[in-house]
Amino acid sequence: MVPRVTAVDVVRLLVEIFAVFSLVLWGAVSWVFPWSIVAAIVAPLLAIVVWGLFVSPKAVIRTHPFVRALIELLVFVAVTVAWWDMGQVWIGIAFAVVAVATGVANGLQRMR
Repeated sequence: MVPRVTAVDVVRLLVEIFAVFSLVLWGAVSWVFPWSIVAAIVAPLLAIVVWGLFVSPKAVIRTHPFVRALIELLVFVAVTVAWWDMGQVWIGIAFAVVAVATGVANGLQRMR
């Protein structure tokens, strides 16, 4: 039986890809060389590891759904703050709104 992919799943994937891209961009432009290279690698890598450990559908560490949602929210807050740090407040706010809406929709979908 193949799992059914919904529109929420597609938007969620796009939000996750945009989050990783945002952290790479933040690391590259917000730090001076050579720290920009380090930050552009470490920041998204840390987010990917945390996401894979706690939030992904095949998470290594199973947690309570509320803890999982809190960790997901912390990753999205980090991306929002990164956009604010780059002086792009409206992009940060737009990302936060879409990320939270997608997270809520995904949570409701999982509870069914």
